[in-house]
Amino acid sequence: MTGSRVVALGHYQPAKVLTNHDLAAMVDTSDEWITSRVGIRTRHIGGPDETVDELAAHAAAKALAAAGLQPADIDLVLVATSTAIDRSPSMSARVAARLGMEAPAVMDINVVCSGFTHALATADHALRAGAATRALVIGADKMGDIVDWTDRSSCVLMGDGAGAAVVVADREDAERPGVGPVLWGSVPGMGDAVRIEGTPPRFAQEGQSVYRWATTQLPPIARKVCEKAGLTPEDLAAVVLHQANLRIIEPVARKIGAVNAVVARDVVDSGNTSAASIPMALSKLVERGEIPSGAPVLLFGFGGNLSYAGQVISCP
Repeated sequence: MTGSRVVALGHYQPAKVLTNHDLAAMVDTSDEWITSRVGIRTRHIGGPDETVDELAAHAAAKALAAAGLQPADIDLVLVATSTAIDRSPSMSARVAARLGMEAPAVMDINVVCSGFTHALATADHALRAGAATRALVIGADKMGDIVDWTDRSSCVLMGDGAGAAVVVADREDAERPGVGPVLWGSVPGMGDAVRIEGTPPRFAQEGQSVYRWATTQLPPIARKVCEKAGLTPEDLAAVVLHQANLRIIEPVARKIGAVNAVVARDVVDSGNTSAASIPMALSKLVERGEIPSGAPVLLFGFGGNLSYAGQVISCP
């Protein structure tokens, strides 16, 4: 049997930084109000000419360079995004074209904030089945394009960015795969608690409902992800949750019980970047040397559709 392994990561954010003080000049808010409620201090916002596929391609190019691979080596490209305005070409096709790839399979996956972990699981399944040998899995979103900048309850949350992972088939250590089994699901009856609707599309959510669901229902699911990987939460070296809100991340991480783990808090500097948040936060932790190579890391995405997906991976 073939397993799969994440061998390299990359991330990219637009140059423009929007601080809480900048937002206070735009809407009725303050740095104190924002940090006390969501823990965010800054976020990166792309310009009108910076497209989602451009952000994604920058992150992907960094991941490929870190892996020592060429674009032609990739035979599957998955892009998790919910901010693709055009139906076709897809973001994955546009990224492949930007990178000069030869003939990869291309697919977009829209599961909003849990998109990256869904896409990583999909890549893992394709590699295990022999349908691909090397995959590029990207989370990329430009939330600044869909947020209402007059709504202080939502505009303070969002940022733009992309993160990418190179995932390869692993036949040598298939019994202890580098990407563990996924646990995924959703709460369809509460799916409208997070919405991106309308023309032009706008983001909206029922913040209290999402907070209660995340902090009460998700920790036991995350512990089951560890069980599926044959680990306990105490074994984890790092926990990378969807970077939704620091006031969600901290209690969820605490309730999981990963007492020895580094907990990603990139939301403080980057805001909520939806599908980009997990690969971007993980890439930064690895770049800073905060996780040993080969150590177990819990990735757990949740949010839009009230969906979730998680797996334990070996740190590249």
